[in-house]
Amino acid sequence: MTTTLPTAEDLAGQARAAAETCGVDLAAIAGDQAGVSPINGEQLTAVAWTDAAGVDAAVQRAHEAFLQWRTVPAPVRGNLVKRLGELLTEHKEDLGLLVSLEVGKITSEALGEVQEMIDICDFAVGLSRQLYGRTMPSERPGHRLMETWHPLGVVGVISAFNFPVAVWSWNTAVALVCGDTVVWKPSEGAPLCAAACAALLDQAAKDVGAPEGLSQVVYGDGPVGQALVDHPKVALVSATGSTRMGQTVGPRTAERFGKVLLELGGNNAAVITPSADLDLAVRGIVFAAAGTCGQRCTTMRRVIAHSSVIDDLVERLRGAYSRLPIGNPMTEGTLVGPLINEAAFTTMQDSLAAAREQGGEVVVGGGRRLEDEAPGAYYVEPAVVRMPGQTDIVRTETFAPILYVLPYEELTEAIALNNDVPQGLSSAIFTGDQAEAEIFVGPEGSDCGIVNVNIGTSGAEIGGAFGGEKETGGGRESGSDAWRAYMRRATNTVNYSGELPLAQGVDFTV
Repeated sequence: MTTTLPTAEDLAGQARAAAETCGVDLAAIAGDQAGVSPINGEQLTAVAWTDAAGVDAAVQRAHEAFLQWRTVPAPVRGNLVKRLGELLTEHKEDLGLLVSLEVGKITSEALGEVQEMIDICDFAVGLSRQLYGRTMPSERPGHRLMETWHPLGVVGVISAFNFPVAVWSWNTAVALVCGDTVVWKPSEGAPLCAAACAALLDQAAKDVGAPEGLSQVVYGDGPVGQALVDHPKVALVSATGSTRMGQTVGPRTAERFGKVLLELGGNNAAVITPSADLDLAVRGIVFAAAGTCGQRCTTMRRVIAHSSVIDDLVERLRGAYSRLPIGNPMTEGTLVGPLINEAAFTTMQDSLAAAREQGGEVVVGGGRRLEDEAPGAYYVEPAVVRMPGQTDIVRTETFAPILYVLPYEELTEAIALNNDVPQGLSSAIFTGDQAEAEIFVGPEGSDCGIVNVNIGTSGAEIGGAFGGEKETGGGRESGSDAWRAYMRRATNTVNYSGELPLAQGVDFTV
């Protein structure tokens, strides 16, 4: 695919216009920390990072707002989220453009991420009338036993570059209807996305008469996140990123008895059985493995194919990968944009070298594109690597578009290979056999938090809880009953009997 990359001036102008249309005061966030667009590898903007005192001030403002917000009835809190969803719909194109500019997503994926924000707002508005507790029978006459759920406090959100706005919305929409407030440390690579989200939420709050300070943004890298994690007034830390990051965030938060919600690494596999529809499987594999240039936590990184279909499947993948349009993510027809930076490219090349050393054959891809036109940008050809088995490099998550293909003979072997990695986020099976499908989604099947049949590992809907097990962190965000992480539970016993019988028949008469 022939592509022409825009100039730095053109990208910066588009970024300014989109941010200002969303209500961002660019002068208020301006500073000396350069933000680089992966589209051309050149500076897009420059913002001021927050220092430790600024983090503390942001948390204090959020805590003060929480003391008011927690007393507002949940359905009324839902009005704020409803208005946010309306503003996101109005500014969908602007915010989607910022996502493309700052992290390099193709236009359809960037707009899809904003649509995900709109969808979670819809979900959370309904949730605002469904924060259910339980009533349980008491063993004592004249007593009622029940559970109630109450707002938790300030929620600290740490998000990664690959979903620069959606992850914030998953947390914020649900946290707000639960009565919490939010302090957000976005990826240092996507400050304009964060500023635009904050401006839209501020506008929504003004429109519905909600208190000021419900959501704060702090900009910066590791020390800023550390200050947020360590703050005693942050009741819950919801962190999305690498397993290594989670290994730091989890213990630090636990040390002060805070709560954590971790969404970490994934090493996601699809099992391809002899009865699989290979046309369907190839479409599912290519999107899940090459979409977002392999930079989703749910990216498919392994294909475990039955020996009877593996040769045919690999040839189909070779053909599909050789036709992938690679280039400027804002050009119509592009399907694969850039890697986020040079470090990601280096890691990809190191992983391909390790795969070759461990007996792998690169079937297609792995090279770099557009190096002459944009030396600071890293466009790559998604790679398919045929492996003799599940070696060390296959068990390692590489945040780049590398797909390892390995064989199996029996379904039990395939399931064991699927599970034999440290991560446990997403998985899939392509099969025409109902029994195989049921085994895979059952207790002896995949050990992942997301288990799909005849669809790839990416593309989760907000109605279901999102998250995984093992080194993925065990957290759940978005739909189902994920809201419980953002609230505290109280067990209440109400005695209306006029007597004081003790539980379990205890006699303590004075």
